[in-house]
Amino acid sequence: MNRSDSINERSFSAAQDFILSTKTFWTTEIFPQLEKEKQTEEIEKTTTYKFFAWLERHLQRYKYSGRYGIYNFYNQHREKIVSPSKDQKNLKLDPSLKLPRYYTQIDIHQHPGGLSKDKTAGYVYEHGARSTTPLGVSNHQDLHHRFTNLILASGNPKNILDMACGFGKSTQPFYKKIPEAKIIGIDLSEPCLTLGSTIAKKDQASNVTYMQVNAEETNFKDNQFDLVASTMLLHELPPKGVQNVISEAHRVLKPGGKMAHLDFYLLPDQFRRFIHFGHSIRNNEPYMQSFAKMNITRIMEAQGFSNIIIEPFEEAEGVLDPKYPAWRFPWTVISAEKK
Repeated sequence: MNRSDSINERSFSAAQDFILSTKTFWTTEIFPQLEKEKQTEEIEKTTTYKFFAWLERHLQRYKYSGRYGIYNFYNQHREKIVSPSKDQKNLKLDPSLKLPRYYTQIDIHQHPGGLSKDKTAGYVYEHGARSTTPLGVSNHQDLHHRFTNLILASGNPKNILDMACGFGKSTQPFYKKIPEAKIIGIDLSEPCLTLGSTIAKKDQASNVTYMQVNAEETNFKDNQFDLVASTMLLHELPPKGVQNVISEAHRVLKPGGKMAHLDFYLLPDQFRRFIHFGHSIRNNEPYMQSFAKMNITRIMEAQGFSNIIIEPFEEAEGVLDPKYPAWRFPWTVISAEKK
């Protein structure tokens, strides 16, 4: 990169703050106006919707790939990103693992190159995740702690499998809250797992291991875990993949063990469905629509799960209030127990 093309940290932070502020405006001002117009025939032809959709697509694009985008910033600093050492005991990578085509064929979330190859991908993904929920950016991990607290309200599991853990944002609350538990986080992305391992090492966590494993076929022992959890995994999978993950979760759970997935599923009305399906297109998430249409209860019942509960999830205080005006994801907890 030429010196004239380099990005200093101050300019990068300023640009990302501007993008976040605009995303907040989109969330709190444009969406409520669009909701007021939801009875309009052919709403997709209205100026408000066109503006809403354009901003959603291009703010994400600028966030990652713009002149001061996250991808360009970390690409500039790639020499500072250390490859995993062979003695990194909490990290087990599998160079022979064949990555599914659905995982590599698209730049998911408009993340250039996806998450599978470039060594900067974990850092880019971690930085991007800080503003996934723009109104909760002061603590972007808060929803993961809330999800963990919800699970642990019924008791502390001793053996936990966190599917599609990414860089460990969903795993960290478990290893911090129950240090006596044995926790395994699995993911397809070597760069994300490497970053998760580094974060856990900084946290001095001795009860977590990150492994490069496909959640559809893990090769763990039958009846090994008390809890199988995931966050934002199911909507990234084709329908067959969703079925495979639920089947695999049932296989590796002990009798009486619990499965809990935090994802985007319950859509209360046609307007929210319209907005959500549009997001799937604009944010390069090709299986979001098919997942929302699946009968998850029937799939879990067919695998032998019982005590199935599908309920809205409150990722921040007050967001489940019917009068809550701003845009938000349809966060949903899908849980069940193995008989």
